Amino acid sequence: VFDAGGVKVKLIAALDDSIFQSELIIAEKNFTRAFPDEQGFRYFLIDGPPSVAAPLDDALSDYGFDVVSTQERLAAYHRVENTYLSTFQALGGLGLLLGTLGLGAVLLRNVMERRKELALLRAVGYRPEHLRTMVIAENAYLLIAGTLIGAVSALVAILPAFLQRGGHLPNPSLALLLLAVPVAGMAASLIAVRFVARAPLLGTLRAE
Repeated sequence: VFDAGGVKVKLIAALDDSIFQSELIIAEKNFTRAFPDEQGFRYFLIDGPPSVAAPLDDALSDYGFDVVSTQERLAAYHRVENTYLSTFQALGGLGLLLGTLGLGAVLLRNVMERRKELALLRAVGYRPEHLRTMVIAENAYLLIAGTLIGAVSALVAILPAFLQRGGHLPNPSLALLLLAVPVAGMAASLIAVRFVARAPLLGTLRAE
């Protein structure tokens, strides 16, 4: 309930995804009683074939009459919404890209800092493929666990909007972005393990 020029107005319900979603709908008798100075109508709902649009525009153009179809009006509302979604998705994708590059750098540095440990394991009989399997398994566990935790947390945050949209994601590219995180992490791990496996064993052990 709020005060609109001395008239108390009570909102009963909201219209979602409708041509009236930016308007207030009120009974004509109540409107004329509350606002008697308002004359005429500003909107007309016309039920007819699309062919009537051009004749009405031509005949009533001097009065500022403009015919807009229901599809065009809804598309205009969705265009604004989709612009915001695309903007935030682009910013989120950029942040995810930077985070993925940072994740790869951290995993690469982690393996490089363990090169002495890996060289010692090679000296006691471990083969390079064994070390590769160990490092990849450790990083895969961290990557998958982190991705699942982040995805579940994000799903909980967007669950109301997700259900309101009928249980459909707004864009399938989100799944590709989530998939890019573990893929980039695994690629960084493979590069680091390959570099460490090719390092001279004797020099690394002497440094240890």
